Amino acid sequence: MTVRWDIFCTVVDNFGDIGVTWRLARQLVAEHQCAVRLWVDDLRAFERLCPQIDITLCEQWQQGVQVCHWPESWPSTEAADVVIAAFACQLPSAYMDAMAERQTTPLWMNLDYLSAEDWVIGCHGLPSVKYKHVQKYFFFPGFREGTGGLLREAGLLERRRQFQQDAQAQRIFLEALGVQRTPGARLISLFAYENAGLASWFDAMVADPHASHVLIPEGRVLGDVQRWLGIDGLKAGAVHQRGALTVQVLPFVRQDQYDQLLWCCDFNAVRGEDSFVRAQWAGRPLLWHIYQQEEDVHLEKLEAFLRLYTHGLSEPAQKAISGLWRSWNAGQDMAEHWKMVDQQQQELLEHAQAWCLEQASRPDLAAALVKFYVNWL
Repeated sequence: MTVRWDIFCTVVDNFGDIGVTWRLARQLVAEHQCAVRLWVDDLRAFERLCPQIDITLCEQWQQGVQVCHWPESWPSTEAADVVIAAFACQLPSAYMDAMAERQTTPLWMNLDYLSAEDWVIGCHGLPSVKYKHVQKYFFFPGFREGTGGLLREAGLLERRRQFQQDAQAQRIFLEALGVQRTPGARLISLFAYENAGLASWFDAMVADPHASHVLIPEGRVLGDVQRWLGIDGLKAGAVHQRGALTVQVLPFVRQDQYDQLLWCCDFNAVRGEDSFVRAQWAGRPLLWHIYQQEEDVHLEKLEAFLRLYTHGLSEPAQKAISGLWRSWNAGQDMAEHWKMVDQQQQELLEHAQAWCLEQASRPDLAAALVKFYVNWL
């Protein structure tokens, strides 16, 4: 019989939470033949990732997934075989009662945020709280053995390899976004939160002898770009050039298009969790803008990942990429660190490719979740 899954998502950070759960839901359907309901409280944010969504409907089917609006007044609904509370969201009390009333107790998991911290391995898969007789379990994505792995669809890296070896396919894709790539220019994608360090980074690229073309999907960082340019009303399609730097605003793209954008670029600046993982699958050097948390807890997560990611790099390359990440996440001057990264670009590229293959040698997150359920049975 088909295993029924309910995934609950509250949209906290615009696209990160829904981005992860939407990818997971589709993969469970396509690769593991699960029946998936995805409960989302903000269909408007979802619509940006999946333009086919009708935000007026309480229930609809998209790419094999039953998408349901998570209402304030919870309807009478039978609980699924597997229940995922994404990122510690609180399930409706009526649904928790429905879990407890099932003849066969469901598997209830909290799919937590991605982290490279050491303690994650010790907590992954452990029981958490109970509701009546229904036990909840921790499930942590991660970068090492003993965690749940990373989201990665079947054949993803082969599709990426073929695309990156096909100059014409890249040109056609970029032209569809209105991008005319300058021959010899370094292509950079920029998807970030607001950041005071952006002006110094752009200034460094303006004076750089190596031309750069920065592609910026519509998002929160546009306010900083506008201030740097000294203009208002920056929208998709805008192109501005200063010195060796060309800045271009792109429309917000679907997830599959965003993957291709990352694959086209020589360097990817990303934010949050979903784009962070996709940039790693791109096999290109990257810059992560981690989501800021109270009391700077996020900086501990940043350092934990840097320790893991930079292992094996030469000291100059390690110093360059770590300094760039720390400056970016502190909103500090980027110029010197960017110059150092440029000097180490070949080693950083080879390292990014090796890191990608290392991560791909482990089971992906969807497969790990399915295996956890099978073992739990």
